[in-house]
Amino acid sequence: MNKEVNSLVELLTDVGNFRKVNEDYIDYYTDESKRIYVIADGMGGHNAGEIASKLAVENTISYINSLAVLDDLEDSIRGAVCDSNLKIYKLSKSRDELNGMGTTLTACLIKGSEMVIAHVGDSRCYIIKDKAISQVTKDHSLVQQLLDEGSITESEADNHPNRNIITRALGTYDTVEVDLIRMDIKGIEKVILCTDGLSNFVNEQELYDIVMKDDDCCAELIELSKSRGAKDNISVIVFEGEWRDDR
Repeated sequence: MNKEVNSLVELLTDVGNFRKVNEDYIDYYTDESKRIYVIADGMGGHNAGEIASKLAVENTISYINSLAVLDDLEDSIRGAVCDSNLKIYKLSKSRDELNGMGTTLTACLIKGSEMVIAHVGDSRCYIIKDKAISQVTKDHSLVQQLLDEGSITESEADNHPNRNIITRALGTYDTVEVDLIRMDIKGIEKVILCTDGLSNFVNEQELYDIVMKDDDCCAELIELSKSRGAKDNISVIVFEGEWRDDR
């Protein structure tokens, strides 16, 4: 496990029960004017998924940090994700062993009381507010598509054999459509980013209960997922929404 904890953020990634390589990648950056949190779940043969997810996260953060002015958060984070997508795509075309690699990406950019979430794939963002948890992002996945069409029920979705198939990813084409969600950070206690290695095995109520305990929650969430037979890598970031000093 790779683990980091401070008073405002906890993050942890684990290779899981069966994989030899961890193709998830997580990181964050904070300074006096902004906060950035990013999670990615790579895909591809050999170690290509590992390369795609690392590039996506690192480039998204560095792109935002390179901007001279951070006025429009939506334009800034969309530009960062699209730039990351193009870099992954070009790299995948430059070497045969990287051909077809890609990654999910879910990122939060916060400045002042404004938070913008950028989302591609089936990693997720949840928020805890008013003593309740809610999923902010919508999966770009075959199962979500079937749910939207009414072809399957929620219970069927939980155990669907193709729930790992995603319909949108970074790096598979030279352009990518990015979902953007803007919200006020005020009143939000916690924000949770996770890969499907967690969300496929831990339900929302369990996520809420463990995160609100506020002690080593990421490790507890990952161990719960592993105990239920999770086959994938597992990663989670939990951070303060509205900083306590500002409440």
